[in-house]
Amino acid sequence: QVQLEETGGGSVQVGDSLRLSCTASGFTSNKNVLAWFRQAPGKERQGIAAINAVGATTYAAWVKGRFTISQDNNKNIMYLEMKNLEPEDTAMYYCAARSGQMLILVQNGFNSWGQGTQVTVSS
Repeated sequence: QVQLEETGGGSVQVGDSLRLSCTASGFTSNKNVLAWFRQAPGKERQGIAAINAVGATTYAAWVKGRFTISQDNNKNIMYLEMKNLEPEDTAMYYCAARSGQMLILVQNGFNSWGQGTQVTVSS
């Protein structure tokens, strides 16, 4: 059973940077896709970025270079570097996993989810 744990959330000011981590365990294959999603109060969950086992990535169009996804395969940790944070980035951030290599950002394509880590950006 795949387990995902997000860490690194917190309360920051506008313009600050933050790095989220997702520690993954329980994979039965080395071909997996990890992704970041977020959900703000009253809004639908939206995909941010995904990365596969060979390091290929995809980003949502709205990211526009402010967020960077990466991973440390040796440690089974995925990261999301966020810079120039804005109040609109306030949300619960989730890590998700799916088997295979296809990079998608549709939440129903992922069958494993972490509990989330809260990011709050204040002006």
